[in-house]
Amino acid sequence: MSISLPRSRKMQRSRRKNFRVASPLLVASLLLLFSPAKAEEVCVSKGGRFPPYSSEGRPPRKVSKGPKDLTLCRVFRRKTCCDVAQTHAALVTVRKLALTGDATDECVQLWELLECSICDPRVGVQPGPPRICASFCDRVFQACSSAYFSTDAITQVLAPCGTTEIICARATEWVSNGTDLCQAAGFAVKVPLYPGEEETSCYGSKASLDSIADSWNSNSDVPEKLEKEAVLGDFMQQMKEMPLRKKVFWAVGGMVLTAGLLVISKRKGHSQRKRLVAIQQAARKMDSQKSGSSAKWKGKGRRLTD
Repeated sequence: MSISLPRSRKMQRSRRKNFRVASPLLVASLLLLFSPAKAEEVCVSKGGRFPPYSSEGRPPRKVSKGPKDLTLCRVFRRKTCCDVAQTHAALVTVRKLALTGDATDECVQLWELLECSICDPRVGVQPGPPRICASFCDRVFQACSSAYFSTDAITQVLAPCGTTEIICARATEWVSNGTDLCQAAGFAVKVPLYPGEEETSCYGSKASLDSIADSWNSNSDVPEKLEKEAVLGDFMQQMKEMPLRKKVFWAVGGMVLTAGLLVISKRKGHSQRKRLVAIQQAARKMDSQKSGSSAKWKGKGRRLTD
């Protein structure tokens, strides 16, 4: 003889069973609904001597041609936090080094690469000054050890010597190594914990230099007409920024002629190729130095355990 349960008790059991099945799905749905989405990385001004980003609080973006276009560091034009404010300051610094700092070509190219760290989108979203890999700072120090620097009167950081500075001295008289040079110039430095450690989350590692070189190659495929138009635009912008005395000097020198602009165009193309070679050489040298220091470390380890 079977005993039938009241209908209400059957319904209660059925509801409990359904709730037990549905509750994990409900919890998962609620977690998905209320869990914060991964925030998009946004530009964070670097402080110190670096001009603030106009794109502060917004993601890195592509820069369009116009008054806000990059005057330097154009390899980052497709995605950057920079505009003309950052690149003009960097351009002035690099010009000083090239014209009055008595620097080698390699020094100028590597210093330009160092100054352009502020326009790397990965650097732009990090808080604090641009974080440079110690190995890259060492590379810059080796190339620029005999160049002339001075302490900037406004920012109190080490900068290439200009025509108005009273006290100028070679880099080796100010600092003794690459880390000190980068820090004195207003950058942060990431020092590896042990020789041969893989450099990550810092600007100037082999991986980041390879990435910059690849971007440079992909950006270099532009029509010759557009390249010449860009050169003319750059020249006119420089003329606007020059004081009257310098404008007269350039005009007398014939640099405003079309032939002069064509020479500038050829020099610009040659300069870009030299920069690309410098980036690739720096990456290779850092890779070989890393391999050498790693092998030396392992050798020491074997001797200690023998």
